[in-house]
Amino acid sequence: MKGADRVAAVGVGYSKTGRRSGLTSWQLAIQAAKAALADAGMTPQDLDGVALLWGVAGPAPAGLDIVEPMDFGYMLGCGPLNWYGEAGPAYIGPAIQAVAAIKSGMAHTVLTLRIIRQRMSSAEQLASEGAMAQPMQVGGDAQFTAPFGSVSPVQSIAALPAQRHMDLFGTTEEQFGAHVVAQRHFATLNEDAIFRDPLTIEDYLNSRYISTPVRLLDCDYPVDSASAVIYTSAERAKDFKQKPVFVDSASYSSVKYMTFENIDDMTQSSPFHAARELWKRTDLTPADVDCAQLYDGFTIIVFQWLEALGLCGVGESGPFVAAGNTALGGSMPVNTDGGACNVGRRHGANFCIESIHQLRGEAGARQVPDAKVAVWANAVGPFSGAMLMTSE
Repeated sequence: MKGADRVAAVGVGYSKTGRRSGLTSWQLAIQAAKAALADAGMTPQDLDGVALLWGVAGPAPAGLDIVEPMDFGYMLGCGPLNWYGEAGPAYIGPAIQAVAAIKSGMAHTVLTLRIIRQRMSSAEQLASEGAMAQPMQVGGDAQFTAPFGSVSPVQSIAALPAQRHMDLFGTTEEQFGAHVVAQRHFATLNEDAIFRDPLTIEDYLNSRYISTPVRLLDCDYPVDSASAVIYTSAERAKDFKQKPVFVDSASYSSVKYMTFENIDDMTQSSPFHAARELWKRTDLTPADVDCAQLYDGFTIIVFQWLEALGLCGVGESGPFVAAGNTALGGSMPVNTDGGACNVGRRHGANFCIESIHQLRGEAGARQVPDAKVAVWANAVGPFSGAMLMTSE
């Protein structure tokens, strides 16, 4: 994306974020949108597009309110919209929609949102359905996995791929722990992080298993939150107050129908396809990247993205992380805001926003010196996406 048709990010913002916040999805979304508008120095009338992803991953709290992009644009005070849409997976969906709309000329300035509410626990779900004393029944693909104990994403998305990575490449739990400890160190430097107490490798190894070899500290932290990023054309970006951060390339991948258990290769799923497409669409290479913000719903997802993006060799992510390369001061700092395990499960939006903070040079004590190129990525398994951003 070169020349006058480039797309730039010019405003970012978060809502209040926390557990059981008591805020509706609409309230969270309005808070984030207003924060992003203030950051950009614009008003709702400057927008002509809204793209969002709303909801939870899993059973929804009772009375969850649906946010629809047309209604939201009207409530926010925008004029007539030239673009509106809903997309997934994670925040990469709205981001890709916004960039495509602006590149095509369908819109000039698009607000993107990821709105997420904390999901019910399994016990809460069963109680809400009056099913506590009833036998469990499942259909569809789940009938072939649930009887063997695969009943949640921690098994299909994390434990199986992590164990496979260990078996194939000799990856160790200590190497997973090195990533968790490095992320937490970044979080100690981020006032927006929920968890800021330092961790040691001993703390990690003493945390309980959720599904072997995945531990509690390998899992992101569910919250109520909304995140907003505003994109516009390079020409219009000059009119707003923040230094623009440019989208250099992007990719959006689907390699299978919506299942994780039937992926052809658990260690090389859609991120590898997304990464190949990302690098085809740019003159930059992995060697040009100054920092990476990689989806960390579970630790193994970060390891897969490191390898897919060519930031280390296939099967080498464990030693690469353990050597300190992804930590503060390392050759490839990763998840410099602390990641979703520490700032809360903002479902991929925090990785885009942290990339923008780094490329603006406003990340404070966690700032990567002279950062000019950042890559961020969302999701894993059958679907995923990535975006490469630059400061110039």
